[in-house]
Amino acid sequence: MRTRPARRTTWTVAVTAALTAGLLISAPGTGRATGTNHVAGPSHTASTGHTAGTGRITAPSHTAGSPAPAPAPTSTSASEPGSPKTVSSGWSIPWGLSWLPDGSALLTERDSFKVYTLTQSGTKRQIGEVPNVVTTGGEGGLLSIAVSPSWKNDHYVYVMHTAADGNRIVRMTFDGSALSDYKVLVDGIRKNTYHNGGRIKFGPDGYLYATTGDAQSPDLAQDKTSLNGKILRMTPDGTPAPSNPFDSLVYSYGHRNPQGITWDAEGRLWEGELGDSKYDELNLIEPGKNYGWPICEGGCSATGMTDPKRQWPVAEASPSAVAYADGAIYMAALRGERLWRIPVAGTSAGTPKAYYTNHYGRLRTVESVPGPGTKSLWLTTTNADNNGDGEAGSDKVFQIDLR
Repeated sequence: MRTRPARRTTWTVAVTAALTAGLLISAPGTGRATGTNHVAGPSHTASTGHTAGTGRITAPSHTAGSPAPAPAPTSTSASEPGSPKTVSSGWSIPWGLSWLPDGSALLTERDSFKVYTLTQSGTKRQIGEVPNVVTTGGEGGLLSIAVSPSWKNDHYVYVMHTAADGNRIVRMTFDGSALSDYKVLVDGIRKNTYHNGGRIKFGPDGYLYATTGDAQSPDLAQDKTSLNGKILRMTPDGTPAPSNPFDSLVYSYGHRNPQGITWDAEGRLWEGELGDSKYDELNLIEPGKNYGWPICEGGCSATGMTDPKRQWPVAEASPSAVAYADGAIYMAALRGERLWRIPVAGTSAGTPKAYYTNHYGRLRTVESVPGPGTKSLWLTTTNADNNGDGEAGSDKVFQIDLR
């Protein structure tokens, strides 16, 4: 979490985003993975001390001992985001978004614990509340949602949320009308007021990925036996996916508070991460790699650490969701109150460009609209959250066409 500078409130807009990934692979499992009772390091306070941005966006130095990075690519597409169009209003902290096969979306509200369907034409309908959810007075609550890629057959949806004993990943049934059949798949993920991570998505490999924060205990991010400060990868039953690097749920580590993951057209995994007082990051995630926190924030020369592909002064980003569309990564910025477009080619990330700066407030979730040839995003605001200046019901869902 970060305190946010004063801004003029503007509520006239439309933007939206969504990217789903993958095919579901059924795999047997026990149905639960439990975190350890690792003793946390010193408590890490919320990020209220972010320094003002410098206006620079930097490509960090390469990891010590590794080859120098390839030249930054130019955009592989000429498309850029157009003017936002409002799909739906009257929301309060819409956090998670995932697509159903008919082109409508499931959306969660963080603090109300409610789940809704939202059609492309803007029809909104509540389908239920997720049980056992609690808030933390900060960033916890009902977070991300992911529709099973085999939903037409199994009717499963997956949810990450905060509970009394920590953060957890659960599976529920959505029959097209209502939610039911709550089942815990993964628990033992520590919670705190801030740094809960919370994004889940199915990858192109059919496995479910989840981002977890360090729960304000930075040392957990470097502890490979802890589920905190990690990207996790699991079967649809919540057991470690085959070929995970540590024979556990852990896929990568050294993360502070990642809230965004997406895959590019070639199946590479990209992640957006909130830093502390210096830099926010866009990382290219590879299995078993250490992304540095708390030893590094942004690029550094520490041996064994993997540098981000791009980094931002924290006042200009505070990224939540990321989505891939038409040759670029789109990053929704909370404190930065803008949408970043970063062209990617292979393993390189090009020069970022900001859109809508200070126009729509805190931007939380961006997803690519699915469908052959579709070049649109859905984007949500969370101005009704603790750091926003909006009242309950002031948040919106926008659509952005790429042109």
